[in-house]
Amino acid sequence: QGDEYINIESDLHENKRASVDDEQPHLKGHLEKKYEQVCEFCKKHKARIHYMVYGILITAYLAAVIAACSLNFQRALPLFVITVLAIFFICWDFLIAKYEDRIADFFSSGNHYLKKQWFWLKWVLCTTLIIMIICWLIFDTTKRGSRQLISFGGLVMYVLLMLIFSKYPTRVAWRPVFSGVGMQFILGILILRTKVGFDVFNWLGIQIQTFLEYSDTGAKFVFGDKYTNHFFAFKVLPIVVFFSTVMSMLYHVGFMQWLIGKVGWIMHIFMGTTPVESLVAAGNIFVGQTESPLLVQPYLPYITKSELHAVMTAGFSTIAGSVLGAYISFGVSSSHLLTASVMSAPASLAASKLFWPETEKPLVTLRNGIQMAKSESNNLLEAASQGASTSIGLVANITVNVISFLALLSFLDSALSWVGNLFDYPQLTFENICAYIFMPFSFMMGVDWEDSFIVGGLLGYKTFFNEFLAYERLSKLIQNREKGGSMYINGVKQYMTVRSEVIATYALCGFANFGSLGLVIGGLTSIAPSKKKEIAEGAFRAMIAGTAACFMTACVAGMLIVSGLEVPCHILLGSTSNFTDFPANSTEVVECCQHLFT
Repeated sequence: QGDEYINIESDLHENKRASVDDEQPHLKGHLEKKYEQVCEFCKKHKARIHYMVYGILITAYLAAVIAACSLNFQRALPLFVITVLAIFFICWDFLIAKYEDRIADFFSSGNHYLKKQWFWLKWVLCTTLIIMIICWLIFDTTKRGSRQLISFGGLVMYVLLMLIFSKYPTRVAWRPVFSGVGMQFILGILILRTKVGFDVFNWLGIQIQTFLEYSDTGAKFVFGDKYTNHFFAFKVLPIVVFFSTVMSMLYHVGFMQWLIGKVGWIMHIFMGTTPVESLVAAGNIFVGQTESPLLVQPYLPYITKSELHAVMTAGFSTIAGSVLGAYISFGVSSSHLLTASVMSAPASLAASKLFWPETEKPLVTLRNGIQMAKSESNNLLEAASQGASTSIGLVANITVNVISFLALLSFLDSALSWVGNLFDYPQLTFENICAYIFMPFSFMMGVDWEDSFIVGGLLGYKTFFNEFLAYERLSKLIQNREKGGSMYINGVKQYMTVRSEVIATYALCGFANFGSLGLVIGGLTSIAPSKKKEIAEGAFRAMIAGTAACFMTACVAGMLIVSGLEVPCHILLGSTSNFTDFPANSTEVVECCQHLFT
């Protein structure tokens, strides 16, 4: 304006001339030449440099492990075991990747022979397995009593019930069923009956419990020192946020995909299930029922109805790792929750293949080179942030469900009490009705008859509302037992035996409830819209199969569990000082003294 005059064309021409001048080569300095030479060298020998860096880091790590073991091997034992396992699996993956064809050729003759002789060989294996189980039951019954036989009878009962109500009873392939139950049994023996297995899972449970307690730091900073006054909102829910963040980070680095792939491969080999349903069942050990199908999302439009039913059943019969931490914070045994999560994976496939047998030819096989979905995060910090953000929906969902279901339960109890009062039975509640419905099922799992009414009520809470309410109620019963107090108050039992608590922990460990039914239908339909009709058709059957799978896991646990002290030590030792009320089984006193001494 005024004195200034802007000529756009001349300015553009000058800018263009300036850019051309910039493009002309200029004399490079000595430092710049050296920098370019270094860059060229790094590009040329990029792979070697990476190997060198990795080699230095691995050497430093191994040196640290050796130093720690030499200082105190007992203290460094967990680190040593983790290192040995890591080396084994790295070598395994390297050999499989490089020599897979040679290994397959080496075992091809044996595989061909097995296929040729499989008709009679499978009957020999089944007969041997049945004889071994019968012999084990006889010896175990003579040693520990007949309660294990009730759990075995319950397992047989659930298998027969699912066969009777199966979609195609005459088309059942028994290999997934027997191998699924067999895997449950083997896992149960390793974890619950062997000292090494029990100690390992007990150690894992303690480590997870300790790890989850780090969420208290964030909760304390945000909500103040008295955050535990609002236990559920400020203590339990932050654990869900923390665990979701950690799982997202593990998913980003590829550890979760690797672990799920290994577990899925084991189930595929032993059970003969397809890769898709095996991977989803393995994924449900660690992630939720709507997240695990995302691992195989590209293949969902091509799976059969039976495979889709197996995918949904796996979701209903297990719990997510994020809410596992919440249940542990209630006071439920962490080792038993971990064991239940692992054992329910093969049980879900066994129940699914029994309830909806395969009648079509699966399109997705291992030969197709199945690949799992990868993380969309660009780096580890973004993965952590996404995991925390994703948990907002989960936390909100848990909160509103607990508020609404508890309010609805209170209203139902009030209404039922009013109806019961008309017939001189004012103690009629929703829990009592559920207890009568599920009482036979809980007793057949191996729960003591006196406790089957309480466990039946817990199963009703879990089925008609959600497992959160059921575990919260179970935690109160556990706390009552640990405090000691009277077992009965006004004719109402205040706590159960340890055996009943453990079986209830396994039976409740699943998402099989009517609230999750809508969640699964909505989630899977959004992932695979072409399967909308099949999802709606099979969801209810999948929920029943998931419930049966949890009950089967509880039966196996009932067969294998070795109950500890039924009475708290301080009460037992208090009565020991009174010679007129000396306990009948003095081994309990010895066990108490050993525990206190330790």
